[in-house]
Amino acid sequence: MIIATAGHVDHGKTKLVEALSGVDTDRLPEEKQRGLTIDLGFAYVPLDGGGILGFVDVPGHEKFIRNMVAGVSAIDYALLVVAADDGPMPQTLEHLAILNLLGIGMGAVAITKTDAVADGRVDEVVSAVREVVRGGGLEEAEIFPLSYHSGEGVQTLKAHLEKAAREFSAAPPQGRFRVAIDRAFTLTGAGLVVTGSVYSGRVVVGEKLFLSPAGAEVRVRALHVHDRAAEEARQGERAALNLAGPGARRSDIRRGDWLLHPAAHAPTRRVDAELLVLPSETKPLRHETPAHLHLGALETPCRVAILKGREIAPGESGLVQIVSERPITTHARDRLILRDQSARRTIAGGRIVDPYGPERGRARPPRLAILAAMAKNETSAALAALLPLSPGGVDLSRFAVARNLDAGESTTLFAAAEMVTAGGASALEGMSPEHWQSLNQRIVAELKLWHLESPETLGPNEFELRRVFAERPLTQLFNAAISKLIESGDVRRAGTILHLPDHRAKLASGEQSAWQKILPLLESGDLRPPVVWQIAAELDLPADEIERVLKRAAALGFSVQVAKNRFFLPDAVRRLADIAEALADKSEDGLFLAAQYRDRSGIGRNLTIELLEYFDRAGFTRRIGNARCTLRPASALFGDGAT
Repeated sequence: MIIATAGHVDHGKTKLVEALSGVDTDRLPEEKQRGLTIDLGFAYVPLDGGGILGFVDVPGHEKFIRNMVAGVSAIDYALLVVAADDGPMPQTLEHLAILNLLGIGMGAVAITKTDAVADGRVDEVVSAVREVVRGGGLEEAEIFPLSYHSGEGVQTLKAHLEKAAREFSAAPPQGRFRVAIDRAFTLTGAGLVVTGSVYSGRVVVGEKLFLSPAGAEVRVRALHVHDRAAEEARQGERAALNLAGPGARRSDIRRGDWLLHPAAHAPTRRVDAELLVLPSETKPLRHETPAHLHLGALETPCRVAILKGREIAPGESGLVQIVSERPITTHARDRLILRDQSARRTIAGGRIVDPYGPERGRARPPRLAILAAMAKNETSAALAALLPLSPGGVDLSRFAVARNLDAGESTTLFAAAEMVTAGGASALEGMSPEHWQSLNQRIVAELKLWHLESPETLGPNEFELRRVFAERPLTQLFNAAISKLIESGDVRRAGTILHLPDHRAKLASGEQSAWQKILPLLESGDLRPPVVWQIAAELDLPADEIERVLKRAAALGFSVQVAKNRFFLPDAVRRLADIAEALADKSEDGLFLAAQYRDRSGIGRNLTIELLEYFDRAGFTRRIGNARCTLRPASALFGDGAT
């Protein structure tokens, strides 16, 4: 069990931790010189029968609140310290407010320096403490008067904490591994070490992780948990991780960064959150207020956009979008603290609803309804509420990352949900049965309308058809619906063109004559067809006439326009797509390079670039850095290549 102190400066937090653990947690020379805690300190006490009682000692001075928030952001138990001579003071109240905003509901109160006050003063302070904790997470906390000079009451408190630790039931590890980095340093002979609280999941020695938001890959060389060597670190523990690898550079790490499972690495700048403005505030929190965001061990300037109305009154809650000054890493349900622009006063706190807030439409009613669904604490309830509100479907892969679900958790969740799914693990999408039925009906209806308005064309390609939807269906779901309709015979494909079975279109007689002259040139060119001006020169016809006929042929599915002046026959495009598919299938990571495609196809560099860019636009491939992956089978997009 991890315990963090809280309380006003000079109320004896560090001395109390030393009395309880035997460890002086002030480690910095400046702290020793000034007699003032500046940064976080740590102490660990082994318990009889196994287990560890861990202490995080936080600074009490208002200048170091950012360090205090970093120390209490992932604890199990709070130890509020109040000096008997002063009673509750400003930082007592601010620390208490922060504990409440972070949802910390287990704790105790220590009344220190009881030997320095007159009879009756302790009772007054106990009454004052009862008043300030009323309505918060520590309302039922036991209060322990004590003196670390005489030792009176210290053992009673220690026995209470040890009992609480033995009875404490740590939650089993859930989600992917995340640790909030609060310290980073180098050790001679070991290299880079980072320390922090494990927010979720588990990690073992030898595992590969990411430093986030930078995205550098590292390997766990060694582990310490609660100051002891270990092979594994788990959710709820304090850990020190010795890192190796090219990304393990001290200069690239700062407090507030995360060390996490690669699949949990998804930096963001815009987060949507539920926010409670402290009742002690004297004025509302207004739209676009500049503030300081505290999240895990992070502190960064930000702006707060109110999503409903223009302000949130003291004591009231509301939905906001927080726009961070720098990239941050966070997940749904993470707790946050907001302090004012000068970082002198805590003004609000809450939790993340959607770590990937949109820039546009963030305050529109449909978006607010989606946020209300996502705000549900239970993940299955959030998904169930989200599906009916999403006619275009839900990006399940993104949902799993936002909620920090591991592979097993997401598989179980999605299998139990009442929905239609499409795509693979890295691009999985879901849709309610009602929206799925509507999507299939709408595709047929839109094709009927297309044929009615453009009878001279065979039909649209998938990109053109998807674009007519006001609420655009997600790509994988749309592709799956098209495939289903083709399989059932309700829709047909000619090359890349979609049409209804009973629709016919043909070239005009003059166009047909020109096409019969162009066709042999495309056939002889095969995978390297001539461009428009070359065809025009060969046939001694104007280039604009050749281009017009080729575009008409493309509209009817007889040709495929790959670039401005380059048209292929559908069969050639299908065979070229098969080459990309084969390269991706043979690659361990599913990626292939343009140079590999050029060499395999033999079509040359320039044509390779034109073709791969067309595949990207068509939704067949996606560029990832200098490489590409395929998004769907070639047959699903290009059919059998026949017209």
